[in-house]
Amino acid sequence: MLLGALIKYGKCYFLIAGYNTMSKEEKEKYNIAALATLFKNVMFGMALLIIIGYFASKWFHNANLENIFLFISILTGIPYLLITSNSKKYKK
Repeated sequence: MLLGALIKYGKCYFLIAGYNTMSKEEKEKYNIAALATLFKNVMFGMALLIIIGYFASKWFHNANLENIFLFISILTGIPYLLITSNSKKYKK
């Protein structure tokens, strides 16, 4: 959640891999505000899944649920973020 908030509200765009190394002309080709919103939403969603997994593991007294929800959040969140952020939707 902290990473998503830093990117969106703290304008810490250097946390986005590859954006920091782009030239000024390349950076102008992207809608960074929309990309930051995407990163915030995905990071918040992944954090929410992890929190749900924590409470589910406590509720059902099954420590494996925590790990399952962690892996689900990683295996769905990261590919979604990579595929969506590289789409033409965020290019000007």
